[in-house]
Amino acid sequence: MPDLSPRRRILVLAICCMSLLIVGLDNTILNVALPTMQRDLHTTVSGMQWTIDAYTLVLASLLMLAGSTADRIGRRRVFMAGLIVFTLGSLLCSLAPNLSSLVAFRTIQAVGGSMLNPVAMSIITNTFTDPRERARAIGVWSGVVGISMAAGPIVGGLLVDSVGWRSIFWINLPVGLAALLLTWRYVPESRAPKPRRPDPVGQLLVVALLGSLTYAIIEAPSAGWTSARILFFCAVALAALTGLLVYEPRRREPLIDLRFFRSVPFSGATVIAVSAFAALGGFLFVNTLYLQNVRGLDALHAGLYMVPMAAVTLVVAPLSGRLVASRGPRPSLLIAGVTMAASGLVFAAFRGESSTPLLFTGYVLFGLGFGMVNSPITNTAVSGMPRAQAGVAAAVASTSRQTGQTLGVAVIGAVLAGGLSGAGGYAAAFPDAARPAWWIITGCGLAVLVMGAATSGRRARESARRTAERLETETEVVGAGVS
Repeated sequence: MPDLSPRRRILVLAICCMSLLIVGLDNTILNVALPTMQRDLHTTVSGMQWTIDAYTLVLASLLMLAGSTADRIGRRRVFMAGLIVFTLGSLLCSLAPNLSSLVAFRTIQAVGGSMLNPVAMSIITNTFTDPRERARAIGVWSGVVGISMAAGPIVGGLLVDSVGWRSIFWINLPVGLAALLLTWRYVPESRAPKPRRPDPVGQLLVVALLGSLTYAIIEAPSAGWTSARILFFCAVALAALTGLLVYEPRRREPLIDLRFFRSVPFSGATVIAVSAFAALGGFLFVNTLYLQNVRGLDALHAGLYMVPMAAVTLVVAPLSGRLVASRGPRPSLLIAGVTMAASGLVFAAFRGESSTPLLFTGYVLFGLGFGMVNSPITNTAVSGMPRAQAGVAAAVASTSRQTGQTLGVAVIGAVLAGGLSGAGGYAAAFPDAARPAWWIITGCGLAVLVMGAATSGRRARESARRTAERLETETEVVGAGVS
């Protein structure tokens, strides 16, 4: 990538942030619309889980393929293709006549989405080469998550109440088209000097692992954990995981480079991403159903209730990026772990939903934790890897996020559905049914705290530096051998 002027670099960052904005808005807006969609499409809690997990599952499955493909054929080209497919998928979702069609069209959205955020992060990494500038840019990038969280519930609630749930997908159309035109005009093309070859077997194993595991978790409450169907999909997931661990290290250029996990911070960032985004997916899912189906709020007022959480994330995320740039990832991760665990504890131990002040306290704590956690995850993932493999490293980090959110919705939704199954009144049974879900979210926060403390110290950063140097050397040797 050619050297760009400071103004041009900021413009590239803004264009990349547009892709994160529409993906983030799509997530938070959809959560606000879930109860209305559930009534209109005459579906169950598991049906609502699939509208979310169909997207995050496909996204998680294809992110690494998109990252390596972008490194190989051109990041700008893949990014533009992602914008086109995502915008088309949004249009189709707005026209879906039933739940099955909506789930299918959400997968099309996800195919496009898989080509956006990891590729955009790779573009940012190669645009901002100075570590401090890159950390600040990632802080701005993370702040867009807060913007989408702040705007999503309000915009989604307003659209659902005034126009209908289908309109939540329309907002992606003008933003997607504008980002496409700006990318074509201002973002320079770049690719890795020694890109990796495709790994179709590894890709199929990733799809089999995530798909079968998610299906088993979502459908187990209705089918039974010991049913032949669920046991079959659990066996497929185990076989796919075994296949990945055996097959990938044998490839010269694997889809998942297990050597990345020699880096203690990178491994820690992966676990933290899964834990934090599992908590986010479960938190939004449970709260949306509670506010509308138990408290009886309409979509707009439910969105307004969640604004304190989103507003705190909006303010804190850029500050976290600056904190990472000046003091490293450790302070942000410790604050994130403590506050996310405390938020879950407010609901799990003190029945925060029973009191509006406690409810808002839990929301603010979670917003603070989530705002803090995103920048150190991303910065750790890309800064400890060779720049030539920035797309793959960013894709692994993004895959960890989406995998966490997929599992969070699947596991917590399954726990909630199991608690509501056979219960009396929905509203009366909901608080007790949700209690185990809040304990799971508390555990996710504690996992962020423990892993953040264990993997963000000086020794861990030195491990990351040595690992990056070894990977750079090994990549050069492989490239010379291939050529």
